[in-house]
Amino acid sequence: MTDAVSDNTESSEYTENAEIPARHRQLEQIEIDLLCEAIYRYYGFDFRQYARASLKRRIMNLLSLEGLGSISALQDRVLHDRQMMERFLLNLSINVTAMFRDPAMYVALRNKVVPLLQTYPSIRVWHAGCSSGEEAYSMSILLEEEGMSSHSKIYATDFNEAIIKHAQAGVMPLNEMQAYTANYQKAGGKRSFSEYYSARYDRAILVPRLRNPIVFSRHNLATDGSFNEFNIIFCRNVMIYFDDNLRNRVLELLHNSLCRFGILVLGTKESLQFTPFEQYYKELDGPGRIYQRIR
Repeated sequence: MTDAVSDNTESSEYTENAEIPARHRQLEQIEIDLLCEAIYRYYGFDFRQYARASLKRRIMNLLSLEGLGSISALQDRVLHDRQMMERFLLNLSINVTAMFRDPAMYVALRNKVVPLLQTYPSIRVWHAGCSSGEEAYSMSILLEEEGMSSHSKIYATDFNEAIIKHAQAGVMPLNEMQAYTANYQKAGGKRSFSEYYSARYDRAILVPRLRNPIVFSRHNLATDGSFNEFNIIFCRNVMIYFDDNLRNRVLELLHNSLCRFGILVLGTKESLQFTPFEQYYKELDGPGRIYQRIR
């Protein structure tokens, strides 16, 4: 009898211990839900439909950086300290970018898209989720080299105001210029890349004329609507962090912002295939994820 009682006790303890991680994960999900809802209701930033795995990683990283013991503690700090909220936004911003990133896409732009853009008397470009501005400046260079800069306007938007201010400055780390030069050459650049910046200590300062056609402003893809009609829209490597519902909401926003026969450019890990909008586009360049609206 004694042995039987011992076995049952051990089994009960094992079951209870096994339930602890499951309860902990459930509690974390509840805390993340409450944090996102609180931020949306108080600040207007909507992270409720961001992909949970990526969102959780970034929140946990911020907890470590701030020395906080729980997501609930982070919520308290975010709601009562605006500087904490700014740090939260910086931590959630996806800032993996580079000038002329994915050079083959820019080669396809020059060969397949530029001839289409040259048929318009004026050109409106939208870089949605522009991060620190490298892609917007890359497009400014491309338009200049193709003789279209004078009648083009580039709108570069991001939800993070601090990132937008950084992008407006047109200042980049000097140690990145070697890699950017290689990208530019592979992307079909027609000049010496050094013509587009000056070196100051450890910084590279882009020439002012590249900033002239660019309008930087804050726009939240998750909550804000369309604000213009565009000939070409770039939204690259942004929607990979969204769940399906938010991704489709953003695709609808981009579709409604694009003129007929306009061009949509997505990231290399993104596609219109198997989305509700696939039927409205034809593929101009598969590897470059370049699509033309046909309906």
